[in-house]
Order: sequence, then structure tokens, then C-alpha cells
Amino acid sequence: MYKLLKKDGNARRGEFTTPHGVVQTPVFMNVGTLGVIKGAVSSMDLKEIGCQVELSNTYHLHLRPGDNVIKKLGGLHKFMNWDRPILTDSGGFQVFSLAGIRKIQEEGVYFNSHIDGRRIFMGPEESMQIQSNIASTIAMAFDECIPNPSTREYVENSVARTTRWLERCVKEMDRLNTLPDTINKKQMLFGINQGGTYEDIRIAHAKEIVKMDLDGYAIGGLAVGETHEEMYRVIDAVAPHLPEDKPIYLMGVGLPSNILEAVDRGIDFFDCVLPARNGRHGHVFTKEGKINLINAKFELDDRPIDEGCQCPACRDYSRAYIRHLFKAKEMLAMRLCVLHNLHFYNNLMQEIRDAIDAGNFKEYKERKLAEWGGRA
Repeated sequence: MYKLLKKDGNARRGEFTTPHGVVQTPVFMNVGTLGVIKGAVSSMDLKEIGCQVELSNTYHLHLRPGDNVIKKLGGLHKFMNWDRPILTDSGGFQVFSLAGIRKIQEEGVYFNSHIDGRRIFMGPEESMQIQSNIASTIAMAFDECIPNPSTREYVENSVARTTRWLERCVKEMDRLNTLPDTINKKQMLFGINQGGTYEDIRIAHAKEIVKMDLDGYAIGGLAVGETHEEMYRVIDAVAPHLPEDKPIYLMGVGLPSNILEAVDRGIDFFDCVLPARNGRHGHVFTKEGKINLINAKFELDDRPIDEGCQCPACRDYSRAYIRHLFKAKEMLAMRLCVLHNLHFYNNLMQEIRDAIDAGNFKEYKERKLAEWGGRA
């Protein structure tokens, strides 16, 4: 259940109550595709750096270790020792990202595994079954993530099929949540709005899926080739047509500046691999913008990554030391930078919530964008 606590312009401050705890929104979900954050970050680390929701991927966990294995071990929460909410992506993004090794049909999608090439089929029912086995808090509906740009005809046909798939997802989840061996019988379902960059298709689809009265709604198919300005235009068009009493999730976004702009347009949930991926390559976020710790100018820099930051890396180590670790190819370098970047994002969301609570989000947004100076 989503409770809207306050609005500051279109920015929303809320609480989302789930079977695994209450989520304070706006929130950034830390992406652990295979039930772990890449970079040697543990579930206990996630709690220390302020993670509220962990996100894992249906397709990847289905391949390894296998969703049936996870179910036998008590579900993903128990498996990865995490007692807070987990959201699982449906596998729909792989319809986009694995375009070269998949075939879309009305019944679902045929894949070749990117690991060993074996043939895999996933449709709405299979996606719901896998997510039920994983026993995540929030399951995402199975959809097609449409590449941008795409022709209007293709987008219209794809969106119509995604709507039919959503109806099948709802029916299958209702069935699964009544079975005696289902681990999480209160699993929630978010639907996904699609439509490329065509505002009228997006709006029509939003109106259609809102009728299904789901637990939340996502805006999908963005950050996949369009400009930031196009993305913001689509959000401006769609967000007013999604329910005020349900959380709104912008999938796969993104940069700190993107998050600020999207919060200003009414978005509640975010996720992106970017902070962890950047961290593994020595690119870290600071209050002045992003820096590359591997650069020679940090060789003798004894300051923390970001002065004033209370993450485990900044509390105990210098830029010079972490740069040395990268040069020496030590795993600790990646771990420290991933921890820092995720802490930066989680702390950014706390600051955003505080700003909305105080009624000064617009001023906060403009100040942060000016501090980053285009380097976010």
C-alpha cells in the first residue's frame, strides 16, 4: 500500500508498505542482478550504506542457480540473507538486451541462454512462476522493452501484446498466491507502461493498465537510446495518467541528474546498474561531480573520495590508496568504490526526501545541479 505523505510541486514523498517492510520514497533500488551486488558487497554492507530495496533479475536467476534451487532454499530473502524488500525484474528487459538471440511470439519469448546457448522459453506465466519461486516482495509484469527509435506500427503492436501479457500475469499471480507451497503469498505486482517516445500511445497504455488496479506502475522502455530531453517529455506526458495512490517506478534510470529531474516529475522508484558499474572502474560520484580515481593526479591525494561522506571507503581510506589498489589490481579497490557510489545514491535519495518534507525540493534540485556542473 502506498501512502502519499506530501507533494512539493509534482515531487512526491511517500511510504510504501510491503510484506517485507516499509519503503520511504523516493527510493533508489540497489541492483544485485544475481542476488548480489557486483564488487564483493554483502547484504550486511547494503544495510550499512542505507539500501532500502534490493533488485534482482528473473532471467539471470532462472539460469543460475535456478529458481527451483532458490525455492528449495526458502526463497531469495533467506538465500541471500536479506530481510528488506526485493524487487525482481521480469526478464522483459532481456527481450531488448538479448535481441540477437531471441524470438518474440504471442505466447512469449524464445531465448538462447547467453551462458551456454541452450533454448529457453519465457512468457507471462513462466515469468510469474519464476518470480514466485524466488519469492520476491515485488514482481514485475512480463513485457517487451521497445528499442528507441522504433516505428509507430511496431510500437502499437508491441504495446497491445504487452497489455495482453499483463492480463495473463495478473491471472497467473492470483493463482500462484493461492497455492499451499508458495513462499510469499502476498507477492505484489507492478505493471509496466510502454510506448516508445509516442506520447499518445504511452497515455493510452497508461489508461488501460491503470484499470487493472495493480500494486504499482512502472514507466519502462526509457534510457534505451532516446535523449534525456525525450525521456523527460515522455515522463511529463505519462505520469499524470498514473494513480496518485500507487508508486511510480522509472526503470533503469540513471544518472543523479536524471533522478532529480524525474523526482520533479512525480517518480518514486529508481534503479540502475550505473553506480556499481562505474565504481568497479574507479569512477566515483562526489558532491562536485564524478571523478576518475585512476587518473595520475590522485597519486598523492590523501583526501577521502568525498569529504564529509560517511561511507566505509571515505571513513577509512584516501583517494591515493584506492588508486594504488586499482593499479595493483586488488579487489578491495572495486569494493570500496562500489560501496561509496551506492552510499552516494542512497544518501542522495535521503536528501531528496528531506527536501520534499521541508518544501524546498526545487531549490535543492537547482543547487545540486549547479554543484555538479554537468559532471553528474
